[in-house]
Amino acid sequence: MNEPLSLAFALAAGVLLGAFFYGALWWTVRRGVSSQRPALWFFGSSLLRMSITLAGFYWVAGGLWERLLACLLGFVMARLIVIWLTRPAAEHRSRRAREASHAP
Repeated sequence: MNEPLSLAFALAAGVLLGAFFYGALWWTVRRGVSSQRPALWFFGSSLLRMSITLAGFYWVAGGLWERLLACLLGFVMARLIVIWLTRPAAEHRSRRAREASHAP
């Protein structure tokens, strides 16, 4: 496989790994808060999420630091996307609108 295609694959795999990791974290927080055993939920989820994500990074990198870096970039991109999608509706207003609402 040529280098640009390999890096694009690693970037896409990083986005998918990040979407899985942060989506599962969001799901765990929602389930764990209302659970009678939240520590079990958080510990089990953390162990599972980390194991799958690290195995994914290892598999995608294939011993090449360039692929690992591209995968990490995709993972961070997924984090930013998940944060943007899960923020409260009140934060969707623009900064200028928030500043104007506090004017005397």
